[in-house]
Amino acid sequence: MDHSSRRKLPRPRRRTWCCSFTEPPSSPENPSIHHSKAHRSKSETLSNSKASFSVPNSPQSSKSGLSIVGRIDPRRILSPGRVSPIDPDPTVDPSPLVDSTPQLRSQSFRAPTEKFRPPPPDSSSSSNSTKDAFDVRLNLRGKNGECMVLELNSGILSTNSEVFAGLIADYKKGLLSSASHGTKMCRIEVPEVENLGVFRETIELMFEDDILNRLPKCGVYRCIDVLEVSAGIVFNKGVLCCLKYLEAVPWTEEEEEKLRSLFTRFKFDDATTRDILGRLYLHETADSQPNLARQLVWSITTCVDSNARNELKTLVKGLLCKSSVYEKNHIDLSKEDLYDVCHTCLGSLVSLLEEVCGTIPSQGLVKKDLGKPLIERISREVDNINWLLEIMLDGQVAEDFVDIWADQQQLIKMHENASPMVRYELSRVSAILFAAMGTRKLQCRLEARSGLLQAWFGPMLLDFGWLQRCRKGLDIKSLEEAMGQTLLTLPLKQQYMLFMEWLRHFSRHGTECPNLSKAFQIWWRRSFLRRSETYAIESR
Repeated sequence: MDHSSRRKLPRPRRRTWCCSFTEPPSSPENPSIHHSKAHRSKSETLSNSKASFSVPNSPQSSKSGLSIVGRIDPRRILSPGRVSPIDPDPTVDPSPLVDSTPQLRSQSFRAPTEKFRPPPPDSSSSSNSTKDAFDVRLNLRGKNGECMVLELNSGILSTNSEVFAGLIADYKKGLLSSASHGTKMCRIEVPEVENLGVFRETIELMFEDDILNRLPKCGVYRCIDVLEVSAGIVFNKGVLCCLKYLEAVPWTEEEEEKLRSLFTRFKFDDATTRDILGRLYLHETADSQPNLARQLVWSITTCVDSNARNELKTLVKGLLCKSSVYEKNHIDLSKEDLYDVCHTCLGSLVSLLEEVCGTIPSQGLVKKDLGKPLIERISREVDNINWLLEIMLDGQVAEDFVDIWADQQQLIKMHENASPMVRYELSRVSAILFAAMGTRKLQCRLEARSGLLQAWFGPMLLDFGWLQRCRKGLDIKSLEEAMGQTLLTLPLKQQYMLFMEWLRHFSRHGTECPNLSKAFQIWWRRSFLRRSETYAIESR
């Protein structure tokens, strides 16, 4: 192509705004260093006469500082429509560029900054000159030393941000008061920005026709950061779109905590945030809330499907236990609620044992339970009682249950007449209590321990073989150790009676009986060897 044809090519239209991290070219706004002294003197006079503006702390923001730069080195001014970092120059005038004013801080974000992609230019703005289109220079200074410069249109900033609108208006008033022609750029500096990419992306949203379509590309975590910056610069359209997007999508626990923290530091319009706050907080008072924990326990103890019941037991027990990571302010289960459900389960167990023994016909039972074997229904009630007992032990409120179980004279009497595969279910409850007392998880009065052993120690000896074969989660070795330790907490006279009963049963049934030999030896030493030592001391 010859030189004449190349000269006839039309010049490409300049884009509305853009970003570049390359070396700035020379331009009317980037003059050479070798100006005349008279020109420098005139420039310094105008710069010094220009007023500085700043924004006081706003309740809408906590992370971005905004101020008008009163003076900037001419070598740092880029050509219109460019974005570039500003490298520090030790030869520049050491006077500060930023007015020392209270700061508004911007939001931090951990992801790396994406490359700046400006929107395409608007054809309707072709009549505006380049100088008029880029009349605001936004200088973002990060905490880590990075810097980003955006040259933007004051009309767009003023329309979308109340903070920027006030700064630009103050700047224009200063130009009028100084009799200037308004040809210079309004320079706004934002220091201490924790993440330049988030702030830049928030500014980009001001040029979007449909912000809601842009937010899904950002994701929830970054959208929360954009929401915070938008609230800090009072970008109301951006705040509204971010809240609409956040309300319509699910959150991870990390995103939920981040959003909850944001709502504690910012006050948004109630009508805008009502739906999101409904997902974060329960607005009902404590008195108007149903006792959710009680309802959960009741529903589990009446659940028929065994697989679902076991799954729900594990879930609810994890939520109610003291070591749970979840807050239990609204899901606390009182001692009275537990014992109410426990008494109901004991009543059902008595009715089932009466049916086994033929005392009463199968009346008053739920129709859907009539087709299930009786042993399955008894096992289910025992599972419910043991599950409630585990929750009581975790909450340290199981002392009263020891007295309740020791007073079940009707169950003890029916235990003698029931078949071994039915009656051993009752000994499963006793086993939980013995294991808790022997391992110091349950502390109760001497009368309660003595009553429990007198009532249920004999049935435990009879059912121990079945407990070995059908363990259902029991640790037999630990149970034997705990039974012996529980016996040793009684007075020596009561220990003698119970150990003699165990010795007779053990000599007949052997391994079908719990092995309490270790506890028996301890009792022997305490009863005879130490007693002889006492006699010897007294005889002296």
